[in-house]
Amino acid sequence: MKSKIVVQVASVVILNLFVAHTLFAAESLEELNSELEALKSQIDKLQSESVRNREAAEWRYSDSLVHLSGYADVNYIDSESADGQFAAGKFAPIFHYQFRDLVMLESELEIEVDEDGETEVKLEYLSIDAFINDYIALVAGKFLSPIGQFRQNLHPSWINKLASAPPGFGHDGAAPVADVGFQLRGGFPIGSTRTNYALYVSNGPTLKAELEDGEFELDGVEAEGASSDADGDKVIGGRFGFHVIPHLEIGFSLASGKVTVNEVEDGDSSLLSGEGARDYDVRGADFGYQIGNLNFRGEYVETEVGATSQGVAASEGATWETWYTQASYRRGQSKLEYVARFSDFDSPHNSRDQEQWALGINYLFTISAIVKLTYELNDGEQDSEADEDRLMLQLTYGF
Repeated sequence: MKSKIVVQVASVVILNLFVAHTLFAAESLEELNSELEALKSQIDKLQSESVRNREAAEWRYSDSLVHLSGYADVNYIDSESADGQFAAGKFAPIFHYQFRDLVMLESELEIEVDEDGETEVKLEYLSIDAFINDYIALVAGKFLSPIGQFRQNLHPSWINKLASAPPGFGHDGAAPVADVGFQLRGGFPIGSTRTNYALYVSNGPTLKAELEDGEFELDGVEAEGASSDADGDKVIGGRFGFHVIPHLEIGFSLASGKVTVNEVEDGDSSLLSGEGARDYDVRGADFGYQIGNLNFRGEYVETEVGATSQGVAASEGATWETWYTQASYRRGQSKLEYVARFSDFDSPHNSRDQEQWALGINYLFTISAIVKLTYELNDGEQDSEADEDRLMLQLTYGF
């Protein structure tokens, strides 16, 4: 009887132990599954972060880089013969696409609103630059003229310290604007002296002629980077600059080739035939000097076109000549900057000759966001636009 009771008690204990073990195992399995799910979630999270980090690293150290810069300005202009008016100025985005340190595409658009409210879009330059080594780059396409400094480095409104360009450094002036062709540029040391250079071959400019009193005369030089070459003769030129002493750079420019008349101003250009190629020569010199917060700059450019006896528009040669000197001063970290510039432009047409004093006061919100107040005192042929004084207010921003 006692043995039977012991067996029954033992059976009950074993059964209870089995049930307890089963329940414990079930609870442990649920916890294990829960832990596995949590672990899986953490692994997925780590993998996602790893992918994002890898993608970020790939972008940061990508073989291809994209960069957007440029500038914009708005203006108010008041001249002696016209009422003051606002102008939208221009928007000039600049695009850079670079692959490693081997090649780069660079381009600038020029978007403006004309007097009639129409939008004009121009391609300021577009080139592919191949970096051959640390001292030389090959540039192919349309590029800003390397003659002198103003056009290739100083013309953007947020860099130019006055609200206008010096006379003769714009369209139909003495200084070339752009070229289409090939260019080698870079720099190298000569002892302790640093140098920079640009050598190019291009289509060169074209010529405009005008009919006056039954005879043709040269009207202007179109040196804005044409994708055609009427005479087939290329222009070769360049600039060499060097730092004589710290903070002083001196540059010399030369260009030579052939140009041909292919447009008649306010006339029928289809009448042109058999036009002779003319000699084309450009000479220039420039300097830039900084001492503390005082900056001096100057530039001289002369363009000479020869005569020809061939063609309908046969005529004598002509010379365009311009130069300017400029001084600017900014005291310490002051927001105000003071600028003075004297320019002298001579052309074959008296109505375009101009001497100019330009005085300016600039307020710098930042180094690239500037308000410029400029007053021009112009001296030219009486009753011509070149003789009108102007007041200009400009807000410009470089980005």
